This record gives sequence, structure tokens and C-alpha cells, in this order.
Amino acid sequence: MMPLPDLDFGSRTRVVSGAGSAERVGELARELGAKKVLLVTDAGIVAAGHAGRAQKNLEAAGLSVTVFDRAKENPTTKCVDDCVVVAQAAGIDFIVGLGGGSSMDTAKGGNFILTNGGRMQDYWGVGKATKPMLPFIAIPTTAGTGSEMQSAALIADEVTHQKMACLDPKCAACVAILDPVLTLSQPPRVTACTGIDAIAHAVETAVTTKRNELSQKLSREAFRLCITAFTEVLRQPDQLQARARMQLGAAYAGAAIEHSMLGAAHAAANPLTAHFGIVHGHAVGLMLPHVVRFNAADAVTREIYAELNPGERGVDELVKRLAQLVDLAGLPRTLAACGVERAALHMLAEEAAKQWTASFNPRPVGATDFLRLYEAAFG
Repeated sequence: MMPLPDLDFGSRTRVVSGAGSAERVGELARELGAKKVLLVTDAGIVAAGHAGRAQKNLEAAGLSVTVFDRAKENPTTKCVDDCVVVAQAAGIDFIVGLGGGSSMDTAKGGNFILTNGGRMQDYWGVGKATKPMLPFIAIPTTAGTGSEMQSAALIADEVTHQKMACLDPKCAACVAILDPVLTLSQPPRVTACTGIDAIAHAVETAVTTKRNELSQKLSREAFRLCITAFTEVLRQPDQLQARARMQLGAAYAGAAIEHSMLGAAHAAANPLTAHFGIVHGHAVGLMLPHVVRFNAADAVTREIYAELNPGERGVDELVKRLAQLVDLAGLPRTLAACGVERAALHMLAEEAAKQWTASFNPRPVGATDFLRLYEAAFG
């Protein structure tokens, strides 16, 4: 495997990548005018030592640091509110999000309220913030969500459990630091599920109704990087070049989401996570092959899928390859094996049809279609 060169290029979110690049966080924050930094992370990242090293690096750059380490998986409005209380008490002027997508969503959500007031519910939708936000650096410790490249905070209502997508260009990170060394501490299951999610992002963004030339280039490159690196990372967890490819591919896929959105596989996955606790990446991986087969009935979509897998046997080979991801990860490959009850499929289908991402699927997809997709995945 050829070494992946270090990278530092500018866009709305500047991308800084390479082994050891996380050590630049203090320097980069200071360049952006930081004085009092809020470091948003979670207990697992603290235990792995990543938060302590980031804090030390920020302090070595002469910056004051306050740590909020209570970010949780699928963060809620309460989690964001707790983060805001800590930030306000410290009088912070800069935010660093360190961890998986949940840490970054918590950081972004806190940024909305710190700068624009109100509640997260006020920002559900697109472009609801009227005032500038604090500068923000994102440092992912996984290779999956691509949140570091997105201008959205995904926050669940603490009471209704409704997941709200709060999108605004002002909440995008100024800098995304991609350091593959940080991903070495992830448990194998996390590596597998986040990797499947990244590949699903590449596949779905390639074909949505919002796709454009830029998003498709990002999708294709993300798929190229991730589809082979995923196997390498699972076989050799300490293979740093493969992890670097996964991380960069996940970032490209995250950038593609900004331009293209997602489709029916993510719409079908969300109810599975909400009702049966199936980890998001696993849920997407279970549904994606069936969604690709469904979408391939459209000739244009079928051609785009084939372009993702050049030199292979078209869509059938792509479906087979995607189905194997769950097997490679050692995860159950049917809904039944994950504890989903057949009697729940109708309810799941109704909920999936109401998911925002379903509206961007290249083929119109309703509750009846989702029921067929769930039945195909049931086993």
C-alpha cells in the first residue's frame, strides 16, 4: 500500500491531515484568535488519553482550557444545555470538538445556543441562526460520520426523542484535523460500524436527487479510499496508512453530504436504532444493499452505481460487496438476528417514510416500499 501523503488544503473547512497532526491544535486555535477554549469530548476519549493531550497542547500554546467531557452517543437537548452551562461559566471564545460525531454534534449544538440564544428546537431546519458563531475546530477520533466537514448539528429532543437536524453554514468547523493515530484506540466494533457508515455515505451521496458534479467527485473518491481500506483496517488494526485512508474518505463523504444529502438507507436505519438499539453504522449496513438494489431499477441511478465500482460486474457486484461489509465486521447480517420483531416492520416502515433523508432518495420511496425493504433485510 502506497503511503498517503500528509494534507493541508483550504475550503470552508480547512483540512489538516497526517499522523501526529492533532498536536497542531494549539497552534491552529491560536492562529484563529482563541484565548479561552471549550474542549468538548466524552469519557471514553478522556480515558484513552486523547483529551488530556489536546488540553496540554492547547495550554502549551498559551490558551485557557475548560473541558466538557459529558458528550453522549446520540446527544440530546439536555446534553447540549449542560455543555452550554459549563461554557458560559468559563466565558469561552473558542470551541474544539474531540471525538466521534456525538462530541462534534454537542459542540455545534452548544455553539448555536451560546451565540444565538434560545433552544435547539429553534434551529431545527436550515439557516435559522442570525448571529455569527464562535470559531470551531473539529478533531474526529473515528472514521465514519464525516461530521467534521458538515454544517449540521444532529440533536435529539430530550422529551420526544425526535432527532433534529439543525443546519447552518455558520456552525461548520474552521479546521478539521484528521490524525489517524487517534483512531487506533477505537474498539474493533466501533471501527467497523463507523467504517460501514462512511462507505454508506459515499454510496448514498452519489445518487441523491440533490447530487451535483462536486458531490459526485467527493463520493467517488470517498468510496475508492474506504472500500479497500476498510478490509485492511479490520485485518490489521494498527495499519496506519489504511486508517488514514478511511479517515480522509470519511471526511470526503461528509463533505459530499453537505452538497448532496443522504437517502433511503439512512431513513430506514434511524428507526432501527431508535426502537431496537442497533448501532447506526450496523443498521445502515443492513439496509444499504437492499436500497441499492431498489434504486437500481432507475437506469440513471444504476449507471452511477456502476461508476462507483469500475471494472466490476455492475450493480450486482456492488450489492454483493456492500452486503459483505457486515460479514467482514463480524456483525449479524439480518434484522431477525438483531432482535427485530416481524410485527414491528409496519411501524418501522411508517417511521422511515417520514425521515427527512427519504425525500432525497433517487427513486420515490414510501411506507410500502420501506416495508418491502425491511422484509428483504429481515432474513
